[in-house]
Amino acid sequence: MRWWDIEPVLELEHELFPEDAWSAGMFWSELAHARGPEATRHYIVAEDPEGRLVGYAGLSAAGDLGDVQTIAAARDQWGTGLGARLLTDLLRAATAFECAEVLLEVRVDNTRAQKLYERFGFEPIGFRRGYYQPGNVDALVMRLSDPSSSVTAGGPVQGETHG
Repeated sequence: MRWWDIEPVLELEHELFPEDAWSAGMFWSELAHARGPEATRHYIVAEDPEGRLVGYAGLSAAGDLGDVQTIAAARDQWGTGLGARLLTDLLRAATAFECAEVLLEVRVDNTRAQKLYERFGFEPIGFRRGYYQPGNVDALVMRLSDPSSSVTAGGPVQGETHG
């Protein structure tokens, strides 16, 4: 993801997460840590063959711990494997950052995403009550030990842009 991707990412963000969408400032802040030798973030976007942004994902790394910050696929891409390809890319980045484990939070009512994470070996480890605001929705916290063993040979994300 690069700065010019923020506007289309925000459009998709607001469509998919209307109550708790990230702001432009949040994406700018994340991208500020995604370049150079001291990078601690990895962000990617996916585009369809016509160049329309259809997904994005981001990972934060600190020491040997990775954290999936965000992952999203346009509704018309659900069931196409895009989410799995984005997650595969994040786990490859976690491996490159030498993360021993990866954590994430997912809405308790988002069973589609939970099933994806479980397929990759993530296990539930707890809850964060009222994590998603303003809707006061709980988050399920999930952990993946050894992300390098969970990366599948999924191939690159079409139209990907690393940031």
